[in-house]
Amino acid sequence: MTAAAPTNLTDLGVQGWPQALALFSALLLCSLIGLERQIRQKSAGLRTHTLVGLGAALFVVVSKYGFGDVLREGSVMLDPSRVAGQIVSGIGFIGAGMIFVRRDTVRGLTTAATIWVSAAVGTACGAGLWLVAVFVTAAHFLVVYVYPPLLRLLTRSVPTLSLLRVSYEDGRGALRAVLALVTERGYAVHEVRTRRRDEDGPFPVIDLELRVRGLARLNELAVALAEAQGVRSVHVGPLDDEGE
Repeated sequence: MTAAAPTNLTDLGVQGWPQALALFSALLLCSLIGLERQIRQKSAGLRTHTLVGLGAALFVVVSKYGFGDVLREGSVMLDPSRVAGQIVSGIGFIGAGMIFVRRDTVRGLTTAATIWVSAAVGTACGAGLWLVAVFVTAAHFLVVYVYPPLLRLLTRSVPTLSLLRVSYEDGRGALRAVLALVTERGYAVHEVRTRRRDEDGPFPVIDLELRVRGLARLNELAVALAEAQGVRSVHVGPLDDEGE
C-alpha cells in the first residue's frame, strides 16, 4: 500500500505577497517602537527591536507555511500555534539581559518589556493579525509618552524617591551647602555616596550621589544647588525605571 501524497508541496505558491506583507508590517511597526527607544538613547534601540520583531514574524510565517512538503493527512500534523509559545519563552533571555539591579535600583526593566512587546507585535504580524499589531504599537506610544506626565500629575502630592548627582569642588564647603539646601526644601536624605575624580586643578572634584525622598519639585532644587559655591553640575531624576 503506497503512502498518501503530500497535501501541500513546498513551492513558490506559498511564498507570495501575503507572507511579504506580514514581514513588512513587522518591520515597519517594530521599527517605530525601536526608533522611540533609540531617540531616548536606551541600550536596546532601533536595530534590536526591529530584528526581534522581524524574527518573531518570520518564525510564525515559517510555522504556518514552511512544512507543506511533510504534511500528510492522518499521518503528519503540525500545530503552528506552538511556535508563538516558544517565542514568548525564548525572548525572555534577551529581555533578562537588559535588566540590571544595583542595590535598590532596577534599570532596564521598561526596555526589556518593550523588547517583549516588539516580539508580540512581530508574532501578530506573522499570523496576519495586522490590525491587532497596529493597535499594540499605538498602545506602546501611549504608555511611554502619555503615562509619565499623567503619573506625575496623579502623584505630585505623594513623596517620591529621587536621585541627585552633584559634582563639586572639594574644600570649598559645597557638600555642607548641598545637604543644607536639600533638607531645607523638605527632602529626607536616604543614602549618600561620593567618588573623587582624578583631575588637575586647585580643588579636587567630587561626584556626589544622593538618594532623597520628598515632593517631586526637583527642578527648583536643581537650580538652587547649581548656584551653590563650588558646585560644578547638577543632574536630578526619579529613582525608578521610568523611561528605561
